[in-house]
Amino acid sequence: MSQQILNYLPISELSPLIRDKKISPVELVQACLDRVNALDSQFHAFIHVMEKSSLSEAKKAERAISSGEYKGPLHGIPIGLKDLYYTKGVPTTAGSPILADFIPEEDATAVTKITDAGGVILGKLNLHPFAYGAIGLNPDYGTPPNPWGTERIPGGSSSGSGVALITGMIPAATGSDTGGSIRIPASICGVVGIKPTYGRVSKHGVIPLSWSLDHTGPMTRSVEDCAILLQAMAGYDPKDPGSRDIPVPNYLAEMKQPIKGLKVGLPVKEFYSRLQSGVREKVEQAIKVLEQLGVSVEEVDVPSMDEAAAISLGILGPEVAAYHRKWIEERPKDYFPQVLTRIKSGMFVPAVDYIKAHQARARFTQGYLKAMEGVDLLITPTEQLTAPKIEETVVTIDGVEEATQNLMVALNRPFNLTGFPAISIPCGFDENGLPVGLQIIGKPFQEGVVLRTAFNYEQATPWHSKRPNLKD
Repeated sequence: MSQQILNYLPISELSPLIRDKKISPVELVQACLDRVNALDSQFHAFIHVMEKSSLSEAKKAERAISSGEYKGPLHGIPIGLKDLYYTKGVPTTAGSPILADFIPEEDATAVTKITDAGGVILGKLNLHPFAYGAIGLNPDYGTPPNPWGTERIPGGSSSGSGVALITGMIPAATGSDTGGSIRIPASICGVVGIKPTYGRVSKHGVIPLSWSLDHTGPMTRSVEDCAILLQAMAGYDPKDPGSRDIPVPNYLAEMKQPIKGLKVGLPVKEFYSRLQSGVREKVEQAIKVLEQLGVSVEEVDVPSMDEAAAISLGILGPEVAAYHRKWIEERPKDYFPQVLTRIKSGMFVPAVDYIKAHQARARFTQGYLKAMEGVDLLITPTEQLTAPKIEETVVTIDGVEEATQNLMVALNRPFNLTGFPAISIPCGFDENGLPVGLQIIGKPFQEGVVLRTAFNYEQATPWHSKRPNLKD
């Protein structure tokens, strides 16, 4: 089988080929490494490529499978890790020179779960430094350009994950999400990314941005692949204080059930009031597809977006500042200036305001639970806009000018505050050929319903199979 075909096959197709010994894990890992070597000087998706160890692990997987010890759908599958995830003996930089020499003594819990399932770690992926930015810029390790238009942003902070996936460098990746950092690059790059319920996937061994808002989860090119990777990553971890001991269902089995009879809420007032025309058109078309699949739709009222922004900043700023205080004092010049400015601003939030923000968060979450009492899901655009140009720090939509950073997180951060599961899937392209994302939000620990809805939509549409035209 040609490398070009291998590089874009989903896990759901690669796994049976590996299980039945029609391709070997070594062949697949080598195809990914060759793709990285061919493209990454242009796309800067990787900070560290683990060529030697990944080939060694692929050979181990090949021997195990040949001996009848097949572990399941991740066995022998190459996976990229956002460079916040601890990897024993391998640098974990958080995209910053401050941690350029940091080599963890253990793997993150999620990494252990992935490797226990047979996954092969190909390398560490680029990100907005310390995950503190929705744009995806990185002056130290290179900004990954968007493969759909290299003058445009990749979305952040999991920029390397989104770019590596859509360019065929890897079939699966991990991300982290504090205000949209899985869903933003998923939408902007045209891939799939799910932020599970807070507490569903361990954060132990993942460099924090904001301990009470951070989520970890998978990014892939298809919904089924997302379910496969989430199945491996999910589960209780006593090492993570935020982890919840709630049984993990069989996501693949639930995902393939029909969605006829599900009720979907559209928070029109807060999420649909100001959108680029191409985004509005594609999201409205996606809702019609879901209705044709048997979903009923009704408008719902949810807490205000302005309230979400105020609460989020009141929590995020102090938590980020607390983690970075020592480095801010000792190594300020090693920070990306944009990130340094944002961290410093959090140092001036009084403790009483931080406590009040958490109290307001609880009320905000209750407001969302009440809004969803009569529906199974919410559906929104993932983003108000498609990928802006890298130099566009301000964007105008419907005559209103706003900072690009603020626009990118606006429709995502409410679900970091509530902790509800949310997925972004491709739902079309705008007039410039740039991907549009659809966001599907579920109730706590109902990732299965979210994945089922996303999968049914994906199977009824062609968007997940589209690829950028690359010179390779």
